[in-house]
Amino acid sequence: MSAARRFSSKTFAALSVRNFRLYFIGQLISVSGTWMQSVAQGWLVLQLTGSSVDLGFAVALQYVPMLLLGSYGGLVADRHEKRRILYFTQISAGLLALVLGLMVTTHHVSVNVVYVLALLLGIVNLFDNPARQAFVQEMVGHDLITNAVSLNSVLMNAGRLIGPGIAAGFIAIVGTAVCFYANSVSYLAVLLALILMRRSEFLPMKTVEREKGQLRLGLHYVAANPVLRNVILAVAVVGTFAYNFTVTLPLLTRHTFHQTSAAGYGILMAAMGLGAIFGGLFIAHRSRPTPRLLAILTLGFGFFMTLTSFSPSITWAEIALVPTGAFSLAFVATANATLQLNSSQQMRGRVMSLFAIAFLGTTPIGAPLIGVIVAATNARIGLEVGSGVALLTGLWLLLSLHRDERNTEQLQTA
Repeated sequence: MSAARRFSSKTFAALSVRNFRLYFIGQLISVSGTWMQSVAQGWLVLQLTGSSVDLGFAVALQYVPMLLLGSYGGLVADRHEKRRILYFTQISAGLLALVLGLMVTTHHVSVNVVYVLALLLGIVNLFDNPARQAFVQEMVGHDLITNAVSLNSVLMNAGRLIGPGIAAGFIAIVGTAVCFYANSVSYLAVLLALILMRRSEFLPMKTVEREKGQLRLGLHYVAANPVLRNVILAVAVVGTFAYNFTVTLPLLTRHTFHQTSAAGYGILMAAMGLGAIFGGLFIAHRSRPTPRLLAILTLGFGFFMTLTSFSPSITWAEIALVPTGAFSLAFVATANATLQLNSSQQMRGRVMSLFAIAFLGTTPIGAPLIGVIVAATNARIGLEVGSGVALLTGLWLLLSLHRDERNTEQLQTA
């Protein structure tokens, strides 16, 4: 077998599983629509208000339910069949996108309408995210979970590469409403994929019976495991301050580089998505994630995000966002796989809900905070705050790893 074929077979191993292959294709279409809506919604808020604070608030509202009730969403995923939950969430998200498109078309849209629909989408994602994360292992099994998680992350960012570019064109030619309609229709691809899956090929996953104290038990489980605890903390800190690109990049485009159309913003998002695909493929090719790899990826993410903030022109920002996207995706995929590989079946939904809280649920804190910082300074400072936090987190992970290794050596020699 040639080196290229060996690389391909190892990198795309999870796609040999029919159910995961269907899921992958459906998600690729749906995620492209989701990114179209994300770009269009950010641009719509800026058109309605022109305020970075309002933009940050609109982004934050999508994640408030995750922040407040994320563990409950994970518990529901542990108790019930994952595919059945996904049927409900995909239909609901598609209807919400359709409503937003109709409100824009009929000229009844306002920033308050965007706020309400963003909050409702957040409630849907409260149940969708942990169910979708846990559903991956049900399709591919333990041995392929790292590869599947990485490929899943690749498709999320392939959508980021495809969606913003299409959205920018639609916004420039026909307006934002078409992006919301397209996103609504894209959910049909996921529903079709779920219908076509073969139930007999799912790997049996244990569910938990309803009883008191299950949420508290999940928190204790993570707190008692150093690997899980450190990953969750790192993702929470970096997620709060660094992953606010839906706030910083439109403002960088509009106010720093003085681009009056959505095309510049779409290209920035596409550049980051292109890099993220490379980062995801790199992690997919690796057999297992390690704490040291996670620390190095965090440092790389912070470094290239810093370069983005100092870019003298939008062209240089596009170039810097390619490696920024690669390291950002590799960081998230490595953290995700580490949690799944180090948690039990009965706890996985709750562990992944804590991951979702750390990564997505912190947005209601981070997005308005970065919005306020940008309003008081500029978009470059908003990016620099996030990059500085990522660099400090990477150093903390390395120091924690060194301390754990030293303690292990002392125990072995005692």
